Amino acid sequence: MSATAPADVRPDPPVRTEPDVSLQEFGYQQELHRSLGRYASFAAGFSFISVLTTVFQFFAVGYAFGGPVFFWTWPAVLAGQLLVAACFAELAARYPISGAIYQWSTRLSNLTFGWFAGWIMVIGQIVVVAAAALALQMVLPPIWSGFQLVGGDPAPLTSSGAANAAVLGAILLVLTTLVNVLDNRIMSLVNRVGVTAEIIGAVLITVLLFTHSERTPGITFHTGGTEAGLVGALLVGSFTAAYVMIGFDSAGEMSEETRDPRRTAPRTVLTALGAAGLLGGLLVLGGLLAAPSLTDGRLAVDGMSYVLTSSLGDGVGRALLVDVVVAIAVATLAVQTAACRMLFSMARDGRLPCSGLLSRVNRRTGMPTAPALVVGILSAVLLLLNFASPDAFLAIGTTCIVMLYLAYSMVTGPMLYRRLRGEYAARTEGVDEQGKPLFSLGRWGVPVNALALVYGLFMTVNLAWPRGTVYDPAGGHWYFRWFAVLFVGATVALGAVYRLRRRRTATA
Repeated sequence: MSATAPADVRPDPPVRTEPDVSLQEFGYQQELHRSLGRYASFAAGFSFISVLTTVFQFFAVGYAFGGPVFFWTWPAVLAGQLLVAACFAELAARYPISGAIYQWSTRLSNLTFGWFAGWIMVIGQIVVVAAAALALQMVLPPIWSGFQLVGGDPAPLTSSGAANAAVLGAILLVLTTLVNVLDNRIMSLVNRVGVTAEIIGAVLITVLLFTHSERTPGITFHTGGTEAGLVGALLVGSFTAAYVMIGFDSAGEMSEETRDPRRTAPRTVLTALGAAGLLGGLLVLGGLLAAPSLTDGRLAVDGMSYVLTSSLGDGVGRALLVDVVVAIAVATLAVQTAACRMLFSMARDGRLPCSGLLSRVNRRTGMPTAPALVVGILSAVLLLLNFASPDAFLAIGTTCIVMLYLAYSMVTGPMLYRRLRGEYAARTEGVDEQGKPLFSLGRWGVPVNALALVYGLFMTVNLAWPRGTVYDPAGGHWYFRWFAVLFVGATVALGAVYRLRRRRTATA
């Protein structure tokens, strides 16, 4: 696969109106199968966010450190992420290319900065795959004790629970890797069916929780006696919402496989986040209202699984947990697919080791096979950390959020810089293939972009801050306390070493 090698600063090609030229004007050929419609594009973003997966996985963390008041971090994070999504929607209309974060950052800044944005993003996505797969531990053992294959205690922060989470996650990764190799139509079908089931399940769970309320919404104004105080409770409690509301850019990630991407991707970036944000907020509130007890300690350990089986009864609760299992499987698949497209996009430009292999697309299936295997294997390796210590569960989950938030800021930052210099104005012009105006923030571009960048940087620092009570509650594991900072540093250092060696080889 040959493509026009990007210069240090890529020119901004004109937006044309001829049909199906969105790749030609960027110097690429159409190799991925363009078969995804609007709902499939929406499903790509929604399934990455996957409110059932993430709320069930991180509700206990938010409650443990924030108490009931952590609910209010939800609308705050949603507002911040909608600012970022609005910027991404504008870019998705102008650059409908796989590897969205890498492509957008490169075209707004330069090749080196854009490469590091893509590098950080794809490593973060690989970590998200592992974190999503670990979520099975929160729901499978409560459905049937036979799913506890290792040890006897299913709590994810115990040694046996952490080990079992790694085993279940590895099994899931085998299945999602297989689907990511088969055919993009099969992948899309699984995604659409799974998202539909998740939405129906989330709505049903929300309704049932509200009809089984034990208290009033006024409880959300209480910290539950947390030692950190109100500000500390909100800062750490925001981890749940921050973990849930990432990945909406996946609609842009799948642009090369989406029909009419200039119109479809911007809408689905925003609708996927909006729908997930609304449903997730209602789920969190419903869980707080319907929990049998806020003080017995179980809500901070077992989270939403405890609420469902205790409030709705074992039969109904377990049946609904099956729907959560489907959501987790589809979410893991969607995140792995997004990471595959990022690897493919960077390799197609010759910017990664083994680029020829990683950029190869199977003509029959329309899928890049090698990236799927690489992402699956590397994610499985990360699961091994859970065998080392139960604290790895939170370390892996938080690190992946930090990586994605940082990569997002590496798009909104250059975007704001170009706006302030007056170099972005021309990019807001243009029409799609049907001659209709592209999505644009217009005169709201600068304030929305500025707020999106400030929010993104603030959350990156908040998430990565080495709080001992959060990352190393037992003490004695300094590397877990600093895990996010060390992981980001190691990722940047590894990328710098690779680029330095590549440059020396090219000039030798």
